[in-house]
Amino acid sequence: MLYQLYETHRALLSPFSEFASASAKLYSHPLSPFTHTPLAHRISAGLDLMHRLSKEYEKPEFGITSVKVGGVDVAVQEQVAIEKPFCRLLRFKRFTDDQAVLGQLKEQPTVLVVAPLSGHHATLLRETVKMLLIDHKVYITDWTDARMVPTEAGPFHLDDYIYYVQEFIRHIGPEVNVISVCQPTVPVLAAISLMASAGEFTPRTMTMMGGPIDARKSPTAVNNLAMNKSYEWFENNVIYRVPVNYPGNGRRVYPGFLQHSGFIAMNPDRHLKSHYDYFMDLMRGEDESAEFHRAFYDEYNAVLDMPAEYYLDTIKTIFQDFALVNGTWDVGGNLVRPQDITTSALLTIEGELDDISGAGQTKAAHELCTGIPKSRQFHYDVIGAGHYGIFSGRRWREKVYPELRDFIAKHQTASAPRKASAGSKTAARKATTARKRPAR
Repeated sequence: MLYQLYETHRALLSPFSEFASASAKLYSHPLSPFTHTPLAHRISAGLDLMHRLSKEYEKPEFGITSVKVGGVDVAVQEQVAIEKPFCRLLRFKRFTDDQAVLGQLKEQPTVLVVAPLSGHHATLLRETVKMLLIDHKVYITDWTDARMVPTEAGPFHLDDYIYYVQEFIRHIGPEVNVISVCQPTVPVLAAISLMASAGEFTPRTMTMMGGPIDARKSPTAVNNLAMNKSYEWFENNVIYRVPVNYPGNGRRVYPGFLQHSGFIAMNPDRHLKSHYDYFMDLMRGEDESAEFHRAFYDEYNAVLDMPAEYYLDTIKTIFQDFALVNGTWDVGGNLVRPQDITTSALLTIEGELDDISGAGQTKAAHELCTGIPKSRQFHYDVIGAGHYGIFSGRRWREKVYPELRDFIAKHQTASAPRKASAGSKTAARKATTARKRPAR
């Protein structure tokens, strides 16, 4: 019922939001006579802010059309490599007529960025992708808003997330380097562990950034909520059915607007100040600062619904049972064994001020991946960075990216894969069978 009430409220506000937008332009357009009336700037700024607080935010575009490689502008085209009901694998294909740069592009490493399925769209990693494109061939997971997936597509569990990641890794091939940001660090480690146990190739490198590998370490407010409420509480209080005005009508989801409310509630003073500063920027005519605010909140306020099965599985498996670190995680009849990974190099990255994944949670991957030689294990603490600072902004560009780029470049000579044993081949057949079974 809450979802239906939210949709009704949004529909009622929509005309007022559009009216506020049009009126704001009436008081700010240079050719409008109202622009020259007293308090015109104040009225226009207030109406513009009202519009932005009440409008509906659509999924943004990546909008990456070119990058500079070796001082040359290289065109970028977004392509769909694989399309599945709950996710698209996107490839950012680069083109140039410069033969020297073209040869350079062909020799660059390939990376798969596994974006979070935790409320925001994959476009939140736009800056991550743009930097990576300078030195890498880039793929990214673009998760689908669950309210847009018809119920005929079936449910989507955490196990299905793992199978998707494995399929994408196999599609790209043994040269892939996997980067997981926040939430996907856990299922990505599980996916690669299962591939290693089955005797399959594993990525040349694994980079895990700000994720809850072991949520027991330095628990944050996010962790505490998931740990202190029962599974039944989450199922009864935050799961709703999609209303009739969406393709996913009737699908059980964790609504994006609830997740967004949680994001805002974590730092309400910061958001309040940000909107006040935006109002003052409009008043003073500081267009560059105002545009920065718009760009940030166009992304931040655009949220998606998560499939209920996936969300509840995540709560139980990662934050309540701690199944990965306890060695009890069973996926399709196979135990997740990170210690079976032997040929991949591992880099973990944490932000000093991260208030979503606490200190030590991501670094815990090293305690699990005991099969990787210590000479191929690395950790980097980003001083002064919060959660978003490790993959966007100045610290990402100046501190994190150079470390990540050099780590990937250093490990492009693949270690010899171990030969699959009979037991491993059996595990691989089991995994394939599990992937073919209908989702629970």
